Amino acid sequence: MKKSSILALGFAMLAGSAFAQNAQEVTYVEDPSQGYLFNKFSSNWFIQAEGGVAMGFTPADVHRKVGDRFAPAASLYVGKWFSPILGGRIGADFVSVKGLAKHGDINGYGVLTWDNTVDGYYKSKVNYAGPTFDVMLSLTNWWCGYKPNRVYNAYIYAGGGLYWAFGREKATADHKWENMKDRTITIRAGLTQDFNISRHFALGLDLRAVAMDNSIDRDGLTTVVGEALLTATFKLGQSDWKAPIVPVCPPAENCDEYRARLQAADARIADLESQLKACLARPVEKQVVTKAPLATIYYPCNVYRLTSVDRKVLQSVANVMKADNKKYTLTGWADNYTGTDAINTRLRKNRVETVKNQLVRYGVSESQLNATTNNGNRVDLGDKCLTLDRCVTIEAE
Repeated sequence: MKKSSILALGFAMLAGSAFAQNAQEVTYVEDPSQGYLFNKFSSNWFIQAEGGVAMGFTPADVHRKVGDRFAPAASLYVGKWFSPILGGRIGADFVSVKGLAKHGDINGYGVLTWDNTVDGYYKSKVNYAGPTFDVMLSLTNWWCGYKPNRVYNAYIYAGGGLYWAFGREKATADHKWENMKDRTITIRAGLTQDFNISRHFALGLDLRAVAMDNSIDRDGLTTVVGEALLTATFKLGQSDWKAPIVPVCPPAENCDEYRARLQAADARIADLESQLKACLARPVEKQVVTKAPLATIYYPCNVYRLTSVDRKVLQSVANVMKADNKKYTLTGWADNYTGTDAINTRLRKNRVETVKNQLVRYGVSESQLNATTNNGNRVDLGDKCLTLDRCVTIEAE
């Protein structure tokens, strides 16, 4: 028996004895280090409300005073965390953008104040509202691991939506006010940091960047809007994540008995190694083979099928047989050190029939082949060389 197998058996016996003595003391706890289970679909939902300010950042907007560019923004979402790291949400946004327009004409949607300009630009204000969706990635759970009692959490998100732009416009011809509407596709990304006030409620700050078509300036530049919003999150139902439950076994109070068993096992292993060395050092009588076969096909224990290498060898043997048209004896062998007589008899027959059939497939006439078996050992050099006895020999008559 191998040393590793003996050690494994020894440790298994020790572990089994320790479990039998302390089975009543085993406890079961959740272990986050073992990974996380995905909760049911009905768990980890939330409702999120946001309110704050927005500011546009087109090239023209920078000519307007910073304090005059702030405008209200608000959002309302329903979302779900599918794992401690990945989640999603869908909802509706409202954002108002104050800026400046190059041209005071009907290309602008919103309020264009004709009689109030700044550096040659017309003041504008556009309201946007519409549905949005985001994919969220928790940075704290990703980088630091999930902790159910963590107070601070941070996650990034990215998504998009469809906004309706609406407001009033002052036409150029007769200076009449008209209600104006438009639609625009938007993309967005942001970072949210929140603090858990309780198990089901959190407050935080959402910093967001939104890119959309500029519906005011007929030059068609993209409007980038920055938003800062206070966030209130209401967590519905189960909001934490369950970790796998693992057994915790207390250490043995006294290990002297196990140490003694291990020392005895080590002594037994050393004795077996000594016996193995002595056995390997014994001289082996060499048997002289007076007549070498044309080819010999060797097999592993209890195997009679041919490998791809065996078939290549038999292809060459078949070429020789077809060229000289001699008769050949095929002999099936099996070692007599393993298995029963019935098994070895079947192996000898199957091996020689397999070789014969393969040679016939390669074009050798069946009349050239004499298939037989031998119940003895091929080389009879002892059980250390028994693999030499598992074969089929091919000899010219």
